[in-house]
Amino acid sequence: MPNPEGHRSQPHRSRARPSTSAPVRAPVRARVSLRQLLRVASVASGIQFGWALQLSLLTPYVQQLGIPHQWASIIWLCGPVSGLFVQPLVGHMSDRCTSRFGRRRPFILAGAAAIVVAVVIIGYAADIGWLLGDTEAYRPAAIAVFIIGFWILDVANNVTQGPCRALLGDLTSKDPRRTRVANAYYSLFMAIGNILGYATGSYSGWYKVFTFALSPACTVSCANLKSAFFLDIAFIAVTTYISIMAAHEVPLNLSGATHAEAGAGESVSAEEAFMWELFGTFKYFSTPVWIILSVTALTWIGWFPFTLFDTDWMGREIYGGDPNQGLIYDTGVRIGALGLLLNSVVLALTSLFMERLCRKRGAGFVWGISNILMAICFLAMLVVTYVANNMGYVGKDLPPIGIVIAALIIFTILGFPLAITYSVPYALVSTHIESLGLGQGLSMGVLNLAIVIPQIIVSLGSGPWDQLFGGGNSPAFAVAAVSALISGLMAVLAIPRSGAQKARGHV
Repeated sequence: MPNPEGHRSQPHRSRARPSTSAPVRAPVRARVSLRQLLRVASVASGIQFGWALQLSLLTPYVQQLGIPHQWASIIWLCGPVSGLFVQPLVGHMSDRCTSRFGRRRPFILAGAAAIVVAVVIIGYAADIGWLLGDTEAYRPAAIAVFIIGFWILDVANNVTQGPCRALLGDLTSKDPRRTRVANAYYSLFMAIGNILGYATGSYSGWYKVFTFALSPACTVSCANLKSAFFLDIAFIAVTTYISIMAAHEVPLNLSGATHAEAGAGESVSAEEAFMWELFGTFKYFSTPVWIILSVTALTWIGWFPFTLFDTDWMGREIYGGDPNQGLIYDTGVRIGALGLLLNSVVLALTSLFMERLCRKRGAGFVWGISNILMAICFLAMLVVTYVANNMGYVGKDLPPIGIVIAALIIFTILGFPLAITYSVPYALVSTHIESLGLGQGLSMGVLNLAIVIPQIIVSLGSGPWDQLFGGGNSPAFAVAAVSALISGLMAVLAIPRSGAQKARGHV
């Protein structure tokens, strides 16, 4: 629980808090059961199933469409750019939504529907391009359709994820322990979605099940991607239904929201524009909030190169393949998807024990140690790359089993820090910002800024960096290792301990 002494000792902050607090307060409700929180969090598995397919298959696919490796990261720029504006805006709108269906559920449903539309566009990009005059060697129309679908998909993911996190924050408001539990559930379902998604991506025979996916423009690898997205549509539909039916939101009172917004207009004129309101909340943040946001930003500078190039690294550096030449690269991509599946198993297991671990050792300490472990793993990837390049098999034969096992072990271990990244920052920010009176939607939007801005930097820089140093993925992983190490040390040394080590006023 927030420390009441802390509030009494800082009366000036209470008076100066953003006036956005009033319209975002949900009606007081009974304590939500853990079973209900589990069902509400289940939508994360549907969202993450699609993300797993996206992360494991789309970077290789865009290169097969003819986009050079150094530009592949630019394609991924649409995700963080859309997240920079969409998720904070959606959070702001959902805080004030007066729909009779609740504040968050309309956005979750709309985002899920948009995800379905997007994956259909991506899956049929090659076919649409073929109808528009593409050839096997030159596919500008397919690339354009793919990029449009990709933008829609990233916007839809941001529309869905922010309200999902905010809904869990609403249901566990003012209870730091249950907030951690809810976010651990969310992380668990993300892991389940990852496991199923990466397992789907690693299987190469889906085109035999969905035989209609094959076409003159869409060969085996394309048909497998298209078929996997058919499964994604079914999964997101089921999990979205379970989640929104379990939430039982109490609608926000329209008259109360209108009155509160009128008061907000009188007290803070900058809030007439949403982005000014969002950035205007920064001046109310305490030092721990700024530390959490800084660690989050550095953490994602570490993670984003891996999410961009994990399977590509396996196909290029470990298997020595080329996206447009032979099956060696495709084999490496499938093995990379297998590694991400193992990664997700560890992520799921970690999620089960995360709340207990954070309560015993402190959330900041656990986060810091996990980031240091992440840095070690990225350094290990550089070592494995160096060894593979000096063994002489690249371009001649498949990699030795020892190299493949080493790469898979690294992927697997990274599941532990990934579970922490998916849960702890959200729980910490949700609890710390609660005392400022900000809505959960806006608080998730604030945290999202600390995630997407580093991703924009990595998207713009990783391709040119890699090309400058020979076209591989190693430079981006080197930057990731340094960033992860710095963020880990910051988390251990600067984030206040939680649980038994500190007063209950801290998370």
